[in-house]
Amino acid sequence: MTEPIPWPADRLVAQLGRWSASRGPLYLLLAERLRQLIDSGQLPQRAMLPPDRVLAQRLAVGRNTVVAAYERLRQDGKVDRHQGRGTWVKPAVIGVRPSAVPGTNPLFVNYLEPMGDVLSLACAAPQDPPPTLAAALTRAIGRLPTNDIGYYPLGLPELRVAIADRYCRQGLPTTSEQILVTTGGQQALALITRLFLAPGDPVLAQTPTYPGALELFREATAPITGVLIDELAAAIVAHRPRLAYVNPTNHNPTGATLSGLSRRRLVEAAASADTVLIDDEVLADLSFDGVRPPGLASYGLGQVLTVGSVTKLLWGGLRVGWIRGSAGDIAQLGRLKAIHDLGGAALEQLAVADLLPGLEPIIADRVVDLRVRHNHLRAELGKLLPDWTFEPASGGQCLWVALPSGDASAFAQVALRHAVAILPGSALGGSDSHVRIPFTATVSLLTEGVRRIAAAWRDYRPTTGPSPALHALVV
Repeated sequence: MTEPIPWPADRLVAQLGRWSASRGPLYLLLAERLRQLIDSGQLPQRAMLPPDRVLAQRLAVGRNTVVAAYERLRQDGKVDRHQGRGTWVKPAVIGVRPSAVPGTNPLFVNYLEPMGDVLSLACAAPQDPPPTLAAALTRAIGRLPTNDIGYYPLGLPELRVAIADRYCRQGLPTTSEQILVTTGGQQALALITRLFLAPGDPVLAQTPTYPGALELFREATAPITGVLIDELAAAIVAHRPRLAYVNPTNHNPTGATLSGLSRRRLVEAAASADTVLIDDEVLADLSFDGVRPPGLASYGLGQVLTVGSVTKLLWGGLRVGWIRGSAGDIAQLGRLKAIHDLGGAALEQLAVADLLPGLEPIIADRVVDLRVRHNHLRAELGKLLPDWTFEPASGGQCLWVALPSGDASAFAQVALRHAVAILPGSALGGSDSHVRIPFTATVSLLTEGVRRIAAAWRDYRPTTGPSPALHALVV
């Protein structure tokens, strides 16, 4: 008989997502979500579910809620359950082989979907496109090429030139052959991961960091070493990773920016260790002081791939991003992209090419809005949750907030039951004593969001200490 597959509580909590946000008894909501995971194969046959007490602690519910949910599934023939041996998915329930089920943490994707009555403070992206985008799309319709099939695997030539010109204006000489247009920054990271990582290749990332990057590295079965931002250069020398992923400007989620001296040390360390350096500049234009520090590629050392995107500057639904690198790396990455989708949507690329030369006033307006919302969020947290602590951001979109006690993953479950979604630190590879709260929503929504978070905090009963963070250094 095949041995049961231990299924970690952290992974299951991530898969459960916002299971408790609907109406009804909690044990029925939990049983229904587990049933969905089993029926879809996301919980493979013989997966050993976490013990009652462990899962109850992670979900911030009473143990009886988990016991009743497991019992409901047993009665429905979905799980086997025996005292002293545990609870596991019955082999006959599904036909998916365990090896075919991805081992990645789906929490990041779960919180991107529409959430009904739940106020989502889990996703940091502009809520509304600026009027200039609609106008640019209208102009683009009239400029669609004729006698042209519309496939551009490397990106629309006009847009590649516009992106290269923007780097040149920032002081980094760039040609269009060094630019690959991607479907947002996420695809850019996915292509880089696919090209440069083989299973088992080590990766270095900041702790905490952007969850979409962690998902990709885990999917590539890469051992991830997480370090604090000031320790990056030393960690590269010590670990000699194949890839190092950094977000040095207006960092997600802390809002911090790496100093010029630390940037140089980082680039020099990567060059000496033959480490490919990913510079995520998606948030680099959102500095509150209006200063955009030089990108890591500007130091002219080693192998640096710069990732950019307009999704955080304009609108998340505008899926246009890019990679800047050597012409050789871009050619290889372009071949990979062609395999995946033959190129991005031409209409959107035309609109972005139209907007890029005059993007600075749009960015300035966005930064003004973000600074106002940042200050408002700080004031609301100080008023309703005075024991919560954080450092003001120097830019970007998020506050990295420390809880005075308890477990952020468990608290996030309580917050869902108060119809507000936030990301716990473990979802970003960081400490589960923190939560990420973006200030991209309107002032009125931020006010309501903090009100709901404060109500959830009043109902939350911390356990004796935080559970282990997901990053717990090597994945």
